[in-house]
This record gives sequence, C-alpha cells and structure tokens, in this order.
Amino acid sequence: MRTIRFIYLALCCVGLLASCSPKPKNVTHTDSLPPIYPDYADVTIPSNIAPLNFLLRNGADGVEVKVISQSDSITAYGSNEICFSESAWKRLLANEAGKKLTVRVTARVNGQWIAYRPFTWDVVTDKLDSYLSYRLIEPSYEVWSDIRICERNIENFDERILADNNQLGNSCMNCHIYGNQKGDLTMFHLRGKEGGTILNRDGKMRKLKLKTEGMISPAVYGGFHPSGRYGVFSTNIIIPEFHSLGNKRMEVYDTASDLVVADFDANRMLTSPLISNPNVFETFPVFSADGRSIYFCSAKSVALPADVKKLKYSLCRIAFDPVKRQFGTTVDTLVNARTTGKSVCFPRVSPDGKYILYTVADYGTFPIWHRETDLQMMNLQTGVVDPLAIVNSNRSDTYHSWSSNSRWFVFASKRDNGQYGKPYFAYVDKNGKARKPFVLPQKHPSHYDEILYSYNIPELSRSKATFKASDIEKIYAGKKAEEFR
Repeated sequence: MRTIRFIYLALCCVGLLASCSPKPKNVTHTDSLPPIYPDYADVTIPSNIAPLNFLLRNGADGVEVKVISQSDSITAYGSNEICFSESAWKRLLANEAGKKLTVRVTARVNGQWIAYRPFTWDVVTDKLDSYLSYRLIEPSYEVWSDIRICERNIENFDERILADNNQLGNSCMNCHIYGNQKGDLTMFHLRGKEGGTILNRDGKMRKLKLKTEGMISPAVYGGFHPSGRYGVFSTNIIIPEFHSLGNKRMEVYDTASDLVVADFDANRMLTSPLISNPNVFETFPVFSADGRSIYFCSAKSVALPADVKKLKYSLCRIAFDPVKRQFGTTVDTLVNARTTGKSVCFPRVSPDGKYILYTVADYGTFPIWHRETDLQMMNLQTGVVDPLAIVNSNRSDTYHSWSSNSRWFVFASKRDNGQYGKPYFAYVDKNGKARKPFVLPQKHPSHYDEILYSYNIPELSRSKATFKASDIEKIYAGKKAEEFR
C-alpha cells in the first residue's frame, strides 16, 4: 500500500507541476534564434548523448520547447531553464537516429510570448564513446591544492572521481590518458615524493618511476602504443612565467626536452639521438594508429625567455619498430613552422589512421592561454590541412582527443569567457568534413555559470576506467615505484 500511495502522490505532483507550467498565448513571432545557453542551435549530435538541457539569457520567466521529428516529439516547460525527461529524450534519439529534429522555442519575456526561429539537431548514428575523463583544475594553473580527475558518462549525468589530490598529500596530478579508448589501459602522473606514473593495464595497477640516470626529467607528456606494451613520452625542463596584464596569464616553455619510449614489459627506456638532440626541443609525442611511427613536435632551441616568441614547433615523424624496439634513421617534417609561421602542439592521430589533429598558436608550447590557438586537421593520405573554421572560436581551442570510431573528437575550449575550459564535441562525417561543435550537456544548464574549474585535457573511452579514487590512494601511499633502466 505504501508503494501505491507513493506512486499516486508522485503522479499528482507531476500533474500539478504540468498544470502550473505557463502555456504560450497571444504569441508573436521573430526570425531571430532564441538566446539559449549553451549554444545548441543547429548542431550535430550522437544518438547516445545525454539531454541537451539549456537556459535562456533574455530574462524569460516562462519557456515552452517542442522537439519534433517525423514520427515522435517531446515537449518541455520551464521558467527560464529547460531540462528534458531523460527517458523521453533517450527514446526520441533512439527512434530518430539518422534524422533531423526540429526544435521550437517559445518564451515569455516581459509578459509577452515570443516564438523564435526554429533550429535543428542532426542526430547521427555514429555514436560517441560513452566515457569522458578530465582534470578539474582552477584555471590559473599555478595552484594545485584542489585537483580531481573525474570520469563522466556522456549518455547520462553520472560522474565519479578517479583521483583526488586531497587524498594524495595535495600532490599535483597530470591528466588521465586512455590507450585505444579503453578503460582497462590508462595512465597518469602523480608528482610528489611518493609519486610516479600510475599505469592501469588489463586490471593490474602499477606505480612506475619513468626516469633513468640519463634522462633530463621524469616522463611528462605521453601516449600509448596500440599494443599497450609501450608508452612514448617527452622529458622536459619546464619553466613557468606569469603575465601581469592581458589574456595570456601564464607562459610555459621548455629549456630542454627529449623523447623516450618506455617498455612496460621490460622496465626499460628506449631512445635515439634523433629525438634527444641537445640543440632541439622535442615534445608532445604520440604513436601512429598502426604503432609503427611516432609523431611529435620539434623546434630549434632559442635564447629563453628573451626569444620565447621565436620558439615555434614543427610537426615531425620518426619510424618505430615495435618488434626490434628500434627507431628509424630519419625524421620527416609534416608541418614546417618556418613555412607556416605558427607553432604546432598536441598532435593526436585518429584511430583509423586517416587524420592527425593538432593545435597551432603564434609561438610556444602552452597554448591554453593563447587566445589565437586553433585546431587544424591534416589528412594523412593526401597531406591536405583543414583549418576547421566551423570548429574554432576566437578563444583558445586545444587539448583534444578522438573517439574510437574516428568520427568524433573532443577538445577544451575557452570560447565562453576566455577563462574556463569546457569540453566540446565535434563530428567528422564520412567525407572528413567537421560540423559545428557542442558542449558537454549538464543536468542543470546553469552548471557552467557556477563551476569554478576548467575541464582540462578531456579524453574519450568506450568503457569506464577499472579503478576508483580509493585504489589510487592505496597505491600512492603503499607501493614503491618500479625502477626503469
């Protein structure tokens, strides 16, 4: 009886809320798009994304939204926020995958109902990987007393903490990286006296000391080999400087940097003179999709900090034989900084091997505070570079990764206010053409107005990570880091 009474009361409450929701009347029409936030107008979305809840920034005190398809529709009401029913949303997207939805927004502003110009949501059948990890950090970056690595299910609003530096002696944590977009192959660096690289491979957790006597520093930026046996890393002497004026609050540059490959099976570091030249800075390495090449960024050394604006990195490639554990004998340049006048950062190869996505800035290797930073995508089969005009904004767009089907990528953008990075998703169709990106939806659309953290280096995965924050706390305090030679 209690269950029946509870269901009855719940239904009554729902009915009461619906009856109290303002309904449009005496409506006037405008050809303008509704001033919604986030900007979800005319975007391409996957059929497995959480509801695109939004709010209006025009002082509305009543909103009606109808999402209409060929065979189905949903309607939602609110004051100035619209939060769709998760079950109705999921049903609609499942039924209408591969089709376009029309969204009609009618809002009451200053007592007058206004019907705005409709916009569309193009629902594609190419799904987005279900899990997204990111580091939540204060956007100034010089303070790391409160850092968390979190994992979000993009199909709903579930989020969990993978690592919390308040449980780890307030140690700084680098970002979490998946291998092959899988939750059972991941790693991140923990700094501090008990730190090391936390490797999660096939359900086994290890803490590694990725530093040998000949290396200039412990491993910094890196990525996995497709086999999972190797990781490729840069070793960097990093100098931070802080700006007192302007949008560029912080500058970070290397005074030395080399590349190494870590053999996780043999606990051994591999390198070559071609990627450890003292007169050249090498950084941001990643393996190719087939694991037989390493892409990285390279710049000739300059006098620092005086000539930091002359520090411009080219996109390069060197062969790697994973069986013989040997590097190639030549370095190829794919994007030459002397020709483009720009500096390349963060190359990421699509899992199908067709594209390489990277960022370009005026100079340097820390583009997050460079307003001019944009994404570019090269077709590795033709060499043609797409400037991704529809993806980029007038703020920093960088820190990107691919979905496992090579049809989506996620990146961090500061397009809203120039301060806080947020994760945006962009679709790449079968012809290699990118679509307008959209931000990760939140349960409450005011979330991004209220949160005081940046979403740093978002990474996609088909499955969730196989550990939790308490596992990291135990391995940090209770396990000695394995030595490499």
